[in-house]
Amino acid sequence: MRAVQLFFIVLGVGGLAYWFTMGSDSQVAQVPEEPTSAIVEIVIPEPLSANAQVGKAAFEAKCSACHGVNAVGQNDVAPPLVHKIYEPSHHADESFQRAVTLGVRQHHWPFGNMPPVEGLTRDEVTMIIAYVRELQRANGIN
Repeated sequence: MRAVQLFFIVLGVGGLAYWFTMGSDSQVAQVPEEPTSAIVEIVIPEPLSANAQVGKAAFEAKCSACHGVNAVGQNDVAPPLVHKIYEPSHHADESFQRAVTLGVRQHHWPFGNMPPVEGLTRDEVTMIIAYVRELQRANGIN
């Protein structure tokens, strides 16, 4: 049990240190003014679960301007979330929760830092994750 507690303490301290080192002069990804092309082509699962349908609506409202319709990414803007990099074994659901809450420093892709996303609750992000995971599974990302 102590190892688990220590892990979360180290994770929390590391996350805070990471957050504070982003600095105000860091490059931040910008919402595009005009549509750009998708980075990946995907299969859309039919039908989506009830949770994924709720998540899709939230994704379209808060995430698709950068990550593209159906999370396919946009050239020169933001990465696709339907990509092996974001499979659950590499980016667990909590990674998405933290990205929305804290933002993300550029590391896998050359798009700049992702700022925090305002106006989403943890439960809404959970529904967005359900949507993204269903898209991933339909495209062989497990």
